[in-house]
Amino acid sequence: TFLNNEQLPKYNEGRGLIYDIYCCTDTGEKIIVEMQNKSQLHFKERALYYLSNAIVQQAEKGNEWRFGIKAVYGVFFMNFLFDSSVKLRTDVILADRDTGELFTDRMRQIFIALPLFQKEEEECENDFERWIYTLKNMETLKRMPFKARKAVFEKLEEIADVASLSKEEREGYENSVNVYHTNLCVMDAAKEEGREEGREEGRQEGLEEGLEKGRQEERLANARNMKAEGCAYAFISKITGLSEDEIAAL
Repeated sequence: TFLNNEQLPKYNEGRGLIYDIYCCTDTGEKIIVEMQNKSQLHFKERALYYLSNAIVQQAEKGNEWRFGIKAVYGVFFMNFLFDSSVKLRTDVILADRDTGELFTDRMRQIFIALPLFQKEEEECENDFERWIYTLKNMETLKRMPFKARKAVFEKLEEIADVASLSKEEREGYENSVNVYHTNLCVMDAAKEEGREEGREEGRQEGLEEGLEKGRQEERLANARNMKAEGCAYAFISKITGLSEDEIAAL
């Protein structure tokens, strides 16, 4: 069941939030789905905050509640790499640090790093890979793949066709696209403002040097990680901007 994705604070001074998708299974577990197109500071902390909020919202009023918490799952699709240790799929659970034994199954986070998925349509071997391929390439697909294999992909084609949306659905879709583009402009403007302030204070040279050094370290770390995952050098070069010789030397 789809739930209201806008979560209001429990008190006036509190902070509300809006999930991309918020649903509930027939046994009461909550599922949060988020798509993040551009790198964001503290994304891990934001993901944790989202799941924590969904747990807190389960508290019942009165003295009879005995912490009967249902599991909360977060699925986060990222169109970027947030650190050097990222994999295609990072599955986070609460476990004992020494034994690795599951401590509780009431919270689980799954991060999907779309840039690390490079399989073509005919190379996808299971439904997980088919879904990732479809979601990653949705904007450029001329036809919906895999619909002959499973009816769910045929249904997805109907849902994903912008031309078939009602007036209200089309307005909602266009509004969401506008919000995304506006956010990109705001972030770019903030970066430019920061650079301008640095120049005015005579610190721009040092700032740029530090930023470039940080960017280079990030590129190297991402390249090492993708190389360890078996990604092709040409693909790694395209993502990181490093030459294939630099990648081979890592």
